[in-house]
Amino acid sequence: MRRTLMVAMIGLLCAGAGCAGGGAGQDGDPLATLDFRLVVKDAKDKVFPAVVFIRVLQESHVSGKKITQDMSGSGVLISETGEVLTNWHVVDKAVEVRCLLFDGRALEAKVLGSDKDTDLALLQLQAPAGKADAPPATYPRAVLGSSAKLKEGDFVMAMGAPWGLNRSVSIGIISSTQRFLPTSSQYSLWLQTDAAISPGNSGGPLVNTAGEIIGINTRMIMYGGDTGFAVPVDTIRMIIPQLREHGKVNWSWTGLQLQPLKDFNKNMYFEGTEGVIVAETDPESPARRAGIKHRDRILRVNGRPVNAVWDEDLPAARRMLGLLAKGEIAEIELLRGTETKVIKLTPREKGKVEGEELDCPRWDVTVKVINQFDNPNLYFHRKEGVFIYGIKYPGNASSSGLVTKDILLKIGGKKVTTLDDVRTIHKAALDNIKKEHRIMFMILRNGLVNQVVLDFSRDYEKE
Repeated sequence: MRRTLMVAMIGLLCAGAGCAGGGAGQDGDPLATLDFRLVVKDAKDKVFPAVVFIRVLQESHVSGKKITQDMSGSGVLISETGEVLTNWHVVDKAVEVRCLLFDGRALEAKVLGSDKDTDLALLQLQAPAGKADAPPATYPRAVLGSSAKLKEGDFVMAMGAPWGLNRSVSIGIISSTQRFLPTSSQYSLWLQTDAAISPGNSGGPLVNTAGEIIGINTRMIMYGGDTGFAVPVDTIRMIIPQLREHGKVNWSWTGLQLQPLKDFNKNMYFEGTEGVIVAETDPESPARRAGIKHRDRILRVNGRPVNAVWDEDLPAARRMLGLLAKGEIAEIELLRGTETKVIKLTPREKGKVEGEELDCPRWDVTVKVINQFDNPNLYFHRKEGVFIYGIKYPGNASSSGLVTKDILLKIGGKKVTTLDDVRTIHKAALDNIKKEHRIMFMILRNGLVNQVVLDFSRDYEKE
């Protein structure tokens, strides 16, 4: 049905543009002679040679043990020297990245940089083994366009390698140019499209009819029709230089939680037409230490106006704060009640947004460092520490009653604060397994202290 409707739409467009007769329209518009099929073909031909099929060996601890799994995704060449743009989640925790090019060459790639907050990553193709001294190859590249010029209804193409297959292209329209997905990115809106985006398309380009990249395909909804989302190219332009220079995006952290002036979802509407509301400040954050309070209305940051009337305006406000210079005083002009105040705060580097992980064989559990951005609920209870990240089923940890998100306080009577603490205790326990195969875990679960005895005498790996 969808294919039939698309063919019908293209037919109508072609008919309206004079495709059948080939002559100019009544108004003499030279664009009226364009055949839409040729427009699509020309745009596809400009970008398709730059589309890259990516296969990744990825380490994962989520199942309760360290496993290496084969994943696939897509990317697109954006420089003649072999830079490939893709998604962060395509190459996250990668131990090996291989790229298949349009001409059939298979090359390894190095991750130059990645950013979880915008789900973007930049790769560099590597010279084939034994040819490191050869002149650098020239690769076909695609051109970055502008997402600011897009309008709902514009035709686009999603390119990539869906379902682990080789390259493909699907066609659709821009459904929304400013889709707000609050749980997906703090700093960027999304392009929504009905061009089919399937698993494996992640990291591939979203292309306009001029053959320019206007987004990077990132996620999809698998039910209710074709609904896909892409990172806008204007966000990408801002991120790429930092990935090249630093290997990450040096976001600043202020600890400000923002709320729009007209919050329809929460049925809260604030006075005024300018500024953004402070919903809350994070504990021990620069904002809280500076004295910024709940319901303050921020008007300017270092003299620059900041406005978030609706939800869709929040990413731009957060991006302004996230790009403040770290360690330098920023002046926040705000309205508290009827009084205007200027408060000075000093942003600090946001740092890691995800904790490191550790596999504990025979205990059949993996643990992870608590991170205030990745695990805010656990961070509320313990600012520094380690928690149960993955449980193997069946396994000794699951049999003992340990569950994911248990915060580790002590193991075998020894205090646990870091992964090295767990690593040391775990090694000593396995070295002594012939004499003792039970160990006490003191944990914090939902704010309450519990004690669990882990019996690791059984070897599930050999059963």
